[in-house]
Amino acid sequence: MADAKTIDLLQMLERDARLTPGQLATMTGLSEEEARERVAQAELDRLILGFRTSVNWERAGVEQVAALIEVKVSPQRDVGFDAVAARIYRFPETRSVYLMSGTYDLAVLVVGPSMKDVATFVASKLAPLEGVQGTVTHFLLKRYKEDGVVLVEDEPRAARLPIAP
Repeated sequence: MADAKTIDLLQMLERDARLTPGQLATMTGLSEEEARERVAQAELDRLILGFRTSVNWERAGVEQVAALIEVKVSPQRDVGFDAVAARIYRFPETRSVYLMSGTYDLAVLVVGPSMKDVATFVASKLAPLEGVQGTVTHFLLKRYKEDGVVLVEDEPRAARLPIAP
């Protein structure tokens, strides 16, 4: 279990992975060396799993199609849903896999270059997996906010029309 200073440091890095050990030290009251050591230890302890950059691929002109796929699974003896989830998250097309409550067991986020590629992935790789009982695919039409980052620019609101008597 991480202490309060380490939790603060992790929250800061989650918001901005570009923070330097010097900046983290200033913000947490730790020495620069202590901040560096805590980050290194957090990486060893798998508290920090990687450093990411949020990219607005649409704005960069890169065509991508994302789909959220609901997957109904038969749990396996002694491992439950974990074995099927592991097979699914190993596919390169898979961005995220979550165990869910409700009608479906797993929610899978998949990204591909086209709707056809995503559909082919579902039909030829995901649906045929042992233990998968069924899938429902929802294509994402527009991303507004992802991982806490707003992807759309605020559009000016249209002026309201005056009310006439």
